[in-house]
Amino acid sequence: MDEIIAQLWMLPELLLSVALGFIIGLERKMRSKEAGIRTHTIVCFGAALMTILSKNIGNGDPGRIAAQIVTGIGFLGAGMIVYKQHEVKGLTTAAGVWATAGIGMTCGAELYIVAIVATGLMLAVQFLLHTNFRIFKNKKSYSVKIEFSRTGDENLKIKEIFGTDRFNHLVLKRDGDQVLYSATLTTDNEFSSSELNEIISNNPFIFSIERCDND
Repeated sequence: MDEIIAQLWMLPELLLSVALGFIIGLERKMRSKEAGIRTHTIVCFGAALMTILSKNIGNGDPGRIAAQIVTGIGFLGAGMIVYKQHEVKGLTTAAGVWATAGIGMTCGAELYIVAIVATGLMLAVQFLLHTNFRIFKNKKSYSVKIEFSRTGDENLKIKEIFGTDRFNHLVLKRDGDQVLYSATLTTDNEFSSSELNEIISNNPFIFSIERCDND
């Protein structure tokens, strides 16, 4: 009987881990992330369960099982990270799952206040970094390929138009008596198709402009 009562006293740890994992997962689901409510809830619950088992393993090392949670979550997080179109995606999601496991372990260790505060801090960071403050935004650049002729300072005018100070690649080729320039540059400004057409119309020395940032 005493053993049953002792085990029942462990249920709040599991229930709290489910609740906190659900809250974290709900925030991720609201932002349409790959790992949502089920993933975070199961990770948090599983980490708490393994921590409880580790504490009650008997004469063995109480940290033996808990130590493997970090390794296991590392493998899970690695599967969420992909490299697509020259960008690493899923890194924040993987880090969130890893932190959720830590919160689950904290629940299993009966550090309830720490677990709740850690969840609040994690959600606060997520909300804060998704605000529209410029300081929190990643600076995005665009690659543009442009062909033009040059008789004077046309190259300087092109740099001024696109807000850059240099060409990444510059190729010269001769077409009869005319020398044509083909250059690739990087700009922080995103131009629409109508804006690019307007640039070509207002600058006769520019023959073509091609966006190639997704190549």
